[in-house]
Amino acid sequence: MLAMVSGCGTRQQAEPADTALTPADQVREIAKEAYVYGFPMVDSYRIQHAFFVGKAGPQDKGAWNQALSTARVFTPADTTVQTPNADTPYTMLGADLRAEPLVLTVPPIEAGRYYSLQFIDAYTYDFDYVGSRTTGNGGGKYLLAGPGWKGEKPEDVDQVIRSETDFALVIYRTQLFDPADIDNVKKVQAGYTVQPLSAYLGQPALSAPPVDFIAPLTPEEQKTSLRFFEILSFVLKYAPVLPAEQDLRARFASLGIGPDGAFNADNLDTETRDAVQAGMADAWAELDAFKKDELDTGQVTSGQLFGTREFLDGNYLYRMAGAVLGIYGNARDEAIYPVLAVDSAGDPLTGAHRYTLRFAPDALPPVNSFWSLTMYKMPESLLVANPINRYLINSPMLPDLIRDPDGGITVNVSHQSPGADREANWLPAPDGPFQLILRLYWPKEEALNGSWEVPKAVKG
Repeated sequence: MLAMVSGCGTRQQAEPADTALTPADQVREIAKEAYVYGFPMVDSYRIQHAFFVGKAGPQDKGAWNQALSTARVFTPADTTVQTPNADTPYTMLGADLRAEPLVLTVPPIEAGRYYSLQFIDAYTYDFDYVGSRTTGNGGGKYLLAGPGWKGEKPEDVDQVIRSETDFALVIYRTQLFDPADIDNVKKVQAGYTVQPLSAYLGQPALSAPPVDFIAPLTPEEQKTSLRFFEILSFVLKYAPVLPAEQDLRARFASLGIGPDGAFNADNLDTETRDAVQAGMADAWAELDAFKKDELDTGQVTSGQLFGTREFLDGNYLYRMAGAVLGIYGNARDEAIYPVLAVDSAGDPLTGAHRYTLRFAPDALPPVNSFWSLTMYKMPESLLVANPINRYLINSPMLPDLIRDPDGGITVNVSHQSPGADREANWLPAPDGPFQLILRLYWPKEEALNGSWEVPKAVKG
């Protein structure tokens, strides 16, 4: 296999291939590039396989092309998706767009209740939105089409939304104000309907050939298993080559990675296997350095990791970082996610210490909708089981929080209770490492331009 990649194609950024590299070095470079490029796609496949293929499993979200609503928020029992949101009950739609488009109906929703439909393709790009921010709360009909559809929009459909991949995911979020509000959320969710275009028009249904979905890897296996590239090749069958990525995909194909590729981990010779394995390790080393040097220091924010293909503009390391740290994150105009990974002294957060996080009276997170502060145990990036079943503190809870003498809010973050007199403001932590994520839904300009400062966790 090593001979296959001698003199392979150009890089995505139009850098010339280094002819001084040995064939093994070239394999290593291609493997690293393909891993960084493909990690979000392979991890998304893992999640959607659990949701829509692995029937009767604990994370089953129903069949393809059916919207399944869950009238509850996520808890520590939900372990498929990293950094799950515990603010908004979800409705999930796995869209198979190979045969025909889908018509999505959204009911009118009362003013003041945030909702959104986030459209995510197989690359994990956020390619469109419907919701309070973009289309308002008046309801509507939207046609979701795949890359091969060439039909006409029905007159009573408000908008055509087009995916660049045959399979897509739509995540509906409906705001829950408090536990007593759950029946109202159920009513909203009942109005989210999905129909194939043929059914909507009263025409005969269209069908596509059945897909023999291959078994996904676990999150741990994705880090080192060479089957990663077999799964990536499978996913790429349903992701037509984008014009800007022709050279990059040709470079991957030189290693057998692609929809028509012959990459087979079991058939690799020892030298090629070692080179591919080293390339995967190089990808993780680059991500770790990026996180430490740029994300943890605030030079790059979470708002730069999610968005459309045009927004990310070929920055596949950002796309990988977004998938690793919180796959399916919203584009920055919809929500931003400041991460608190270290305290005010720069030390990693851990349940071995107590912390306070203070919002001055005039410095609460600036949003058009609502905000929340959620606890995640690390390195799993999952919600934390605790004796009061509290996973976050958010703006709907403000009337029940204890105010500081000046009207500000101090959140107590610790593994053990801070005492009965301060439990109203307690965000329970695990006994080990953790991170806090602020979510600002429909953020205001001062949150986007940096003039509002994220508070720091202070030890003690």
